Amino acid sequence: MNQPAVPQPGEGSPSLAQSSPTIGTFRERDGALEWSGRQETVRIEPWGPGAIRVRARLGGPVLEGLPGALMDDPEPAQAVTVKIGDDEGQLTVGAITAHISAEGQIRFVRTDDGTELLAEERAHFWWPGARLYTPTGNGHHRLEQRFSAYEGEKLYGLGQHQHGRFDQKGTVQDLVQRNAEVTIPVLTSSRGYTLLWNSPAIGRVELADNGTRWVADSARQIDYWITAGAPADAQRRYSAATGRTPMLPEWAAGFWQCKLRYRTQDELLAVAREYKRRGLPISAIVCDFFHWTHLGDWKFDPAEWPDPAAMMRELDTLGIKLVVSVWPSVSPLSENHELMEQKRYFIGTQYSPMAHADWPDKEVASTVQVAFYDATNPEAREFVWSRVRDNYLEPYGIRAFWLDACEPELKPHFAENLRYYAGPGLEVGNLYPRENARTFYEGMRAAGETEAVTLNRSAWAGSQRYGAALWSGDIGTDFATLRRQIAAGLNTALSGIPWWNTDIGGFHGGDPDDPAYREVMVRWFQFGALSPLMRLHGFRDPGMPLGPDMTGGPNEVWSYGEENAAILEKYLHLRERLKPYVLEVMRAAHEEGLPVMRPLFLEFPEDETAWSVDDAYLFGPDLLVAPVLTAGATEWTVYLPAGARWTDAWTGEEYGGGTTVTVDAPLDRIPLFLRDGARLPVAE
Repeated sequence: MNQPAVPQPGEGSPSLAQSSPTIGTFRERDGALEWSGRQETVRIEPWGPGAIRVRARLGGPVLEGLPGALMDDPEPAQAVTVKIGDDEGQLTVGAITAHISAEGQIRFVRTDDGTELLAEERAHFWWPGARLYTPTGNGHHRLEQRFSAYEGEKLYGLGQHQHGRFDQKGTVQDLVQRNAEVTIPVLTSSRGYTLLWNSPAIGRVELADNGTRWVADSARQIDYWITAGAPADAQRRYSAATGRTPMLPEWAAGFWQCKLRYRTQDELLAVAREYKRRGLPISAIVCDFFHWTHLGDWKFDPAEWPDPAAMMRELDTLGIKLVVSVWPSVSPLSENHELMEQKRYFIGTQYSPMAHADWPDKEVASTVQVAFYDATNPEAREFVWSRVRDNYLEPYGIRAFWLDACEPELKPHFAENLRYYAGPGLEVGNLYPRENARTFYEGMRAAGETEAVTLNRSAWAGSQRYGAALWSGDIGTDFATLRRQIAAGLNTALSGIPWWNTDIGGFHGGDPDDPAYREVMVRWFQFGALSPLMRLHGFRDPGMPLGPDMTGGPNEVWSYGEENAAILEKYLHLRERLKPYVLEVMRAAHEEGLPVMRPLFLEFPEDETAWSVDDAYLFGPDLLVAPVLTAGATEWTVYLPAGARWTDAWTGEEYGGGTTVTVDAPLDRIPLFLRDGARLPVAE
């Protein structure tokens, strides 16, 4: 593993001569180590094999039951010991040991050799310490948690972002949910640890050269989880601690057809029939927004979708699943609005009417003020599911849902003004997309369904356990945007979300008749065929103003010219041939928590160069994918990790590991390499 230089044990920790003379007290309690001092309580406890949870609170004992990502029943920890001395407490959980000084400062080290993994760092040699509590009222504080920075350290994860950087070191990331910017507060370090900031509070994380700082703008206590080990082992432990994804249904491993938007039942069925007429593989087709009577009615508009039962019968005959868009927002024109408001099923507000955004609706000439249901309220979840069940599942057998705008898409995004069932907006705001996915997962299970797949525009830590697939949001349609999706997908994978995809071709625009955009589409389609989920979508030119009558330009594989269509069809068939392998890798995600789209260092942690590769990835353990990311390229340079032999999947030529090779990459070819003689049906 890439291991930058590390300080010796004790380095960076202030001596007693430099610090306050205040000494805390230690005790062992229920297998955990607790420190108390300066009105603060710190609890350090085992939380799964090789993992430790730390909670800290000012003004009393740590609180149980606050919203977070960790499962309530962690796997049993092994090799746990607690030691208390005059000047230090120590908790060992397998490969990781936590030391807490009499001053209350914590260091994490490898148990076998005492090498420092991560240490808290004081803001100043005198005061405050590594943890800072600034009152915001009613027992809440602006919380800061500081850690040391280390030369050469690389940091990955934090969910999905569009800055294009794989290594997050040196960035400042807002901890807030936005379209295409997904907060999942977990980091994997090249030093051999993975850390989860176990708080859904609005805030930020600063990964500076002179220190790391996690900030919650207003919350009641600090809570984080840390494990030691190689990246793959850390992924297994993190996914066990936050919940593993279900097994992906076989149909979802195929091709999903989508555009903005199919306006009518006849239009959607015509596209489905044409795929089958052409003999093209297709697993799903999407019925997008504005198919409803009113936003928040959660049912088909009979003027545009006159016979959903007949539509579903035909799609079933064709072997195509229907995915229906369900938004979490409710128009005042909806038949459900009055009841939901009376029963307090909407997100509350502190200082204004119960409306969170403006949005177009049918039968009105302008926008209306819509409210979002409170997905953190179990009764609200049950009600929303009851409408979805009664209007989609039971009458028509629709079992897959697209959960759009689930950040939620508030305008403005003023978290201080929101009141959730789970707590104040600043304390729990990032939780929403996970709880929205939970509505559908638990609803499907209660209805006796064994499979649950939702397509989500946002997620939080633990979303994967509710069958949530994430896509990268409403993004651009050029090569630069395509390039950024590689890092976005890899960091999402390291954040515990194995079901991930992009709008193939991007979302905002793209002219199907423009040769330059056609090249983008071909290269993006190749990447999509080798993504965890493969879904074609976008708001193609010519566009229309936002509203119930809108649609986009054509976005089917035959929309991009005969020559390009032949290439796209080639990759549809490739995906179909690879489905058994895709499902095998999905089973590893389900059973072990290993991602589908893997950074090279996950499989080759000892190869230092692999930690810097941000334009290629492993699809499962055996297939290295190197998308072509620039216009006009006919050859492409690829790094092949040390520790394996690699075979060009198209030509059969073999290469040693630890080398950089340049291979042919004409428009119809994405560079693919097989590991150590693996046999996959890439070439026809």
